[in-house]
Amino acid sequence: MIDPGLAGRTVLVTGGAGNIGAAISRAFARQGARVAIHYLAQDPPAPAGTEWAHVTPAAEDAERLARELGNGAFAVSADLAAPEAARELVDAVVARAGSVDVLVNNAAHCEAPDTIDELSHGSLERHYRVNAIAPALLIAEVARRHTGGEAPCVVNISTDAARAFPGQVGYGTSKAALEAITRATALDLARRGIRVNAVAPGPVQTGWMSHDLAARVADLVPMGRVGDPDDIADAVVFLASRQARWITGQVLQVAGGHAL
Repeated sequence: MIDPGLAGRTVLVTGGAGNIGAAISRAFARQGARVAIHYLAQDPPAPAGTEWAHVTPAAEDAERLARELGNGAFAVSADLAAPEAARELVDAVVARAGSVDVLVNNAAHCEAPDTIDELSHGSLERHYRVNAIAPALLIAEVARRHTGGEAPCVVNISTDAARAFPGQVGYGTSKAALEAITRATALDLARRGIRVNAVAPGPVQTGWMSHDLAARVADLVPMGRVGDPDDIADAVVFLASRQARWITGQVLQVAGGHAL
């Protein structure tokens, strides 16, 4: 892409300071965008017998990354499980930067165990609040504030576990809901020029795989390797770029052929 048209635009990346989120934040900053890096100020206590498999980066990570990126990047906190979080988060970014031009719904909740035998109302609710409800409400808040000029766009981060992933019932189905939200909101917002797409990563090495596990997983990927966060970030930047101006409602699987 010679010029993706992202310079000077404000990009809100939820969960934007760690792992894939940090790669996405850096990728937009390299294009001259101002990045609002969302973080969760304090992780909620885990229920007994439960482990969080993914947590939103802490304040110090977000502030450190904002300093690294420069170009007006800043950190902003919100607990996306809270009912008013979407409105408050978008209000905070608009007050600081004037608009949200690109929304990247990257923050996710994933806990273990998440098998059908361990399923509970609480675990399903926790997954859906962060992985489906919050992104839908954030899309709505960004759309409500668009009154003219260049339309904002949205990129949701799903997973190829949304197709089928044994042992991740709450996580996988909540991401499948996010893909359905992607299509539904894309149709509702198309006449306003607001595009909504999603990226579905395959297995990405963010530190959770040992060397041996990564080698075993790579054998399951047709292209022969696990993913890197930059693989995902580059796809997100493309979907937000002017080169993707006639693409909406799509789920782009970025997985090296995994889970086709």
